[in-house]
Amino acid sequence: MIRIFDKKLALLGIQLTEKQKQQFDKFYELLVEWNKVMNLTGITEYEEVNEKHFVDSVALVKAVSLNEKQNLIDVGTGAGFPGIPLKIVFPHLKVTLLDSLNKRIKFLDTVIEELGLEHIETIHGRAEDFAKQAHYREQYDICVSRAVANLATLSEYCLPYVKIGGLFIPYKSGEIEEELSHSEKAITILGGKLDQVIKFELPGSEIGRSFVKIEKVKSTAKKYPRKAGLPSKEPL
Repeated sequence: MIRIFDKKLALLGIQLTEKQKQQFDKFYELLVEWNKVMNLTGITEYEEVNEKHFVDSVALVKAVSLNEKQNLIDVGTGAGFPGIPLKIVFPHLKVTLLDSLNKRIKFLDTVIEELGLEHIETIHGRAEDFAKQAHYREQYDICVSRAVANLATLSEYCLPYVKIGGLFIPYKSGEIEEELSHSEKAITILGGKLDQVIKFELPGSEIGRSFVKIEKVKSTAKKYPRKAGLPSKEPL
């Protein structure tokens, strides 16, 4: 029987191996199990998790070909979205998962071990702090984030991680125009340039999504990101 999940992925041009299907199912089991003792997601029903977390995460293929990318950082990854689904589907990617909550990092470490994933690391801390470290700053081909923050704030958290010529692609809901107009200045200050906005509906649903594709065209000034709290309190 072809699962609904497989059909939706097929609409994105993705076909999973048996191993990948097992990894997604194991991820689902761990998510639901750990969710009983900590708040990872409000969505726990199997098909809904597949659609709103897994398919949504890998829908990034609508914005960029990941076969040509080498390394990716997921800022504010939470329960591992989109980073872990992207790693499952594109095992060649070197993935860094960053989150400020240690409990979530412990969950992610368990998922990585149970799924047998390699070349994937978790880091516990604030995006503002790690972006100042040479080991992480301007080292990534692509930075993604499904974190809930306005685009100006998110750009300050994320663009410092992206190397020149790389991409920052935040996951956004369907309506993005107003937020975009308020973030153009920040994107430019931080060394980015808006390439395009890709709007679509999640396969087989009416859920509107947008990918904002921002290219890194010059180095981010050393003073960014500003100290903890400022990017959200006072967006550029």
